[in-house]
Amino acid sequence: MSTSAHARRIAMVHDRVRPEEKLLMEALRNTGASVSTVYAPDLLWSTDTPTLEADVVLLRTLSHARTLALAKLLEAEGLTVVNSATTIETAGDKAATSAALKAAGVPQPKTFVAFSEAQVFEACEQLGYPVVLKPTVGSWGRMVSRLSDWDAVQAVLEHKSVLGGPQHQILYVQEHVNKPGRDLRAFVVGDDVIAAIAREGEDWRTNTARGAHAYGVDVTEPLRSVALQAAEAVGGGILAVDLLESDRGMLVGEINHGMEFRNSIESTGVDIPARMADWLNRPQP
Repeated sequence: MSTSAHARRIAMVHDRVRPEEKLLMEALRNTGASVSTVYAPDLLWSTDTPTLEADVVLLRTLSHARTLALAKLLEAEGLTVVNSATTIETAGDKAATSAALKAAGVPQPKTFVAFSEAQVFEACEQLGYPVVLKPTVGSWGRMVSRLSDWDAVQAVLEHKSVLGGPQHQILYVQEHVNKPGRDLRAFVVGDDVIAAIAREGEDWRTNTARGAHAYGVDVTEPLRSVALQAAEAVGGGILAVDLLESDRGMLVGEINHGMEFRNSIESTGVDIPARMADWLNRPQP
């Protein structure tokens, strides 16, 4: 085990303990940091007393709402939280991500955010079919639809109206990028892209959760540049940036603030949890 004069107290807050969390715990301990784990449902935040004694809190909870609430509450106590509430709030909401990327001038697919069926159809006419309809919050390609005509869009909109809920009232419509049978994922830790993979699969949604095959790719300068711009636009931290190769160059598809990495360690040859742990145990500016 390596030790360091600047070893820090790091608390990892989790709910499910997946292989990622186990690998991170081992990597954090190998840095010489003082490491504790906290089961999120056992936390009780108070206006009167500190919640955790730590220099850094690493959030590995799965629910976007819970993770964002935890980040805001713990930051209010002066704790350094990874990822920050700003990053979680922005990266965890596709509409907010698109807005941040637009403000920063980062290339992304043509996207519309609509608040009525009429405006959705207007967006579809401008984009041309097929179009992609996504929920603003979600992962693993769930409820992401590629729609080829007016009838298909109408059917999905009807389902959304029946499902109800605030997220179904914000309608996120995107161009279908004719990618070369794959997409790319860049693993960003602080100001570095530590590794990248390509994901290929029979499903047009090239998510490993849907059976896509992942393999390591070189971190080219265009990939590095766009990924770092995207990470900075949403607030930075530890992020997975999904990129689409297009005739317009690299486009940022999505940004994941709670990245999974267990299947990318061997394929990239990069010890991803060790790189994350080293950064977490380093004094941040």
